[in-house]
Amino acid sequence: MSDRDVDLIQGTLNVLILKTLSWGPRNGYAIARWVRDTTAGDIELEEGALYPALHRMEHRGWIAAEWGVSENNRRAKYYRLTTLGRKALRARTQSWERLVDAVGKVLHAQAGNA
Repeated sequence: MSDRDVDLIQGTLNVLILKTLSWGPRNGYAIARWVRDTTAGDIELEEGALYPALHRMEHRGWIAAEWGVSENNRRAKYYRLTTLGRKALRARTQSWERLVDAVGKVLHAQAGNA
């Protein structure tokens, strides 16, 4: 896997998490569940990818965390979007939409369209 592949995967994960948090604070389990439910199970966020991404985004100042109590009365860390995170979400959404458009052009291109 190249560095660009890792960047694309991390970038995709970041935008999914940031978008999820745009609806309000959530703990890691709730983030994963929202993405899974919203995509009808097509995207499953594994703990081994989710929590390192949350820590990276917290370090960048895109999200902030505080301890709270989960739906099942357990202590859980809740993440919320910061102002910087909202800016990152806007920028990354635009980049993602450009990428989807570009890939769509390639997938729907006719032979000889160069």
